[in-house]
Amino acid sequence: MSTPTQPAVDPERFVLGNPSAPVTVVEFGDLECPYCRAAAPVLRRLVEESDGRVRLVWRHFPLFQVHPHALAAALAAEAAGAHGRFWELHDRLFADQEHLTDDDLRAHAVALGLDPEDLVGERAEQHADAVRADYADGLALEVPGTPTVFVDGVRFRGRIELEALRAVVDALEA
Repeated sequence: MSTPTQPAVDPERFVLGNPSAPVTVVEFGDLECPYCRAAAPVLRRLVEESDGRVRLVWRHFPLFQVHPHALAAALAAEAAGAHGRFWELHDRLFADQEHLTDDDLRAHAVALGLDPEDLVGERAEQHADAVRADYADGLALEVPGTPTVFVDGVRFRGRIELEALRAVVDALEA
């Protein structure tokens, strides 16, 4: 009988905020998703205005069936993350979602001072296991689409709005 194994990739490799914050918000997101783009500043404010109580963990859930560049963007973000630049690329891609082709990703890399060939093609493919692990974890958690947010392991339902998220965080600490 075999025992279940953990994913080979650290699921908390991209953390925004205090890594030891008592409340963890996990977002399963797609870098080509307009709803994720809209949620990004809300989630960032939640973390930044929490006085170190909240951290945000990004997990990839590229909806490649509807977003043709989502998978390439996820691989590029992983590659940027390997250089400690995940959040910078994350923010750039959301700010310029209309430009996610390989050539666009190369241009984003140059703007960040990264080797453009690290973010596309064969070199970016080395990060496929991390994206697959996130996606598989999302499927196991029955993530229905993006963005899907969990607050301390409980799926948040409803619109990604600052006051609603703050209420959930405050209730956890009560």
